[in-house]
Amino acid sequence: MPQFDYIIVGAGSAGSALASRLSDDTNTTVLLLEAGGSDRSLWIQVPIGYGKIFHDARVNWKYTTEPDPNLNGARVYWPRGKVLGGSSSINAMVYVRGHRRDFDDWGAVAPGWAWNDVAPVFKRIEAWDGDESDLRGRSGPLAVHDVAPEVHPLTRTFLQAANQCNIATNPDYNGASMDGAACYQITTRGGVRASAAQAYLKPARRRANLTVCTGAMATRVLIDRMRATGVEYRHKGQLQTVQARRNVILCGGAINSPQLLQLSGIGPGAVLQRQGIKVLSDAPQVGRNLRDHLGADTLLRARVPSLNQQLRPWWGKFWAGLQYVLARKGPLSLSLNQGGGFVRLTPQADRPDLQLYFSPVSYTRAPVGTRPLMNPDPFPGFLLGFNPCRPTSTGHLEIRSPDPYTPPLLQGNYLSTQYDIDLMRAGMRLMRRIAAAPALAAVIDSEISPGCEVQTDAQIDAYLRDKSWSVFHQCGTCRMGADAATSVVDARLRVHGIDGLRVADASIFPTIPTGNTNAPAIMVGEKAADIIRQDARQGKGSS
Repeated sequence: MPQFDYIIVGAGSAGSALASRLSDDTNTTVLLLEAGGSDRSLWIQVPIGYGKIFHDARVNWKYTTEPDPNLNGARVYWPRGKVLGGSSSINAMVYVRGHRRDFDDWGAVAPGWAWNDVAPVFKRIEAWDGDESDLRGRSGPLAVHDVAPEVHPLTRTFLQAANQCNIATNPDYNGASMDGAACYQITTRGGVRASAAQAYLKPARRRANLTVCTGAMATRVLIDRMRATGVEYRHKGQLQTVQARRNVILCGGAINSPQLLQLSGIGPGAVLQRQGIKVLSDAPQVGRNLRDHLGADTLLRARVPSLNQQLRPWWGKFWAGLQYVLARKGPLSLSLNQGGGFVRLTPQADRPDLQLYFSPVSYTRAPVGTRPLMNPDPFPGFLLGFNPCRPTSTGHLEIRSPDPYTPPLLQGNYLSTQYDIDLMRAGMRLMRRIAAAPALAAVIDSEISPGCEVQTDAQIDAYLRDKSWSVFHQCGTCRMGADAATSVVDARLRVHGIDGLRVADASIFPTIPTGNTNAPAIMVGEKAADIIRQDARQGKGSS
């Protein structure tokens, strides 16, 4: 049986960073297993191409929740990356560290994860091309691009309208303060997506001590006498096994990591028994505590040209393509979410509680659940959206079959608390207040959605239950904490009760961060490498 010091399952945001950092040590052997394939797709590399792969099963797990009674029975679509780079290869590329208080909350339940612990890791990650700042990294592996000089004119109009609503413009929400309206920073380099695979794996794959195996579907963790000894996986139709001398580390993300734990006999005992899986560790928190950001849009028809007029006609498509091919510039080099920001709506908020989104393009005629890349509305339009930053509704997942290829049962359980309902409603009213500010009011022809007939609290609530969408920030299903009664892993990312097994991805978040989750997930991979190497130096490499 082949042997490696470390076996990492999942080459996503955290797994790519972890594999790169562990293989820095030439005396260490690392195997990285990825169920998906190569990221060498045009639609992955071109930033705006993420709309094209939104439903592409070749690079996307394409998960769907169970019907949610709080969303009028809707099944919510959860795209997740099934490719080198994971979701960093198919996301909208927005880079947000999170608020310092988020990580102080983490540190309260997991020592070593407070803001002062993780801030240097974020700085080490970044190759920030914006204004000089002692708080930002400039020589890290992950390119972070300041798009402010390149955004559509309507994005600057949005910033003016926010200012008129007493929301100041923040030139760097990843700097000293998070509050304010902003142009979003994105993970691109020279107009090309900078995924975790491009930032970390591509330069590391030339190392002889790092083996990357794509198309390798992990089926279970091998456990002997309550110690993880290796991984069973299917590759090219064959079931194979491989041994880990030190650690097996799961980096499959908030869905795949708890799924694999349950398939391996680690999870809620009743769930495993229903599926005929031997219970090795009755771990009730595996798959619980699922958090996600739920958002909603206001769709507005404009009196001035929006990005629709650039991307819809054939000559506009041709010109955008020419700009990109010749200079890596223009709308194809950016995310559709060009602006947004973070605000505090509730008086008691100690950090932003609402995230804003502004997109200078609209798609009212798109089929449900799709994002047509180059076919926006025939009229000028744009989107003004939001999501609560730290929702209190909690979902869960569990395996529905012992077959690893059967997607797990996913319960989003959105809008199940009054706090979330009230903040969503307040967010919709803020969108209308920003739209009514002089700068935007001057360029708006009409509100298409929700529409002027939606005014009362009850009408707004009904609209939100019918039209809200996931922002695709699932996390927390293997959360960190002190004991197995309330968590899955400890502060060293070790699975409670199982030696030699760790989890390092967005599933370990104790609470959902304020903002997009990709940057914190990469940070977890970086910090996991620090922890694992430190434990190895202290003779704890197999614990």
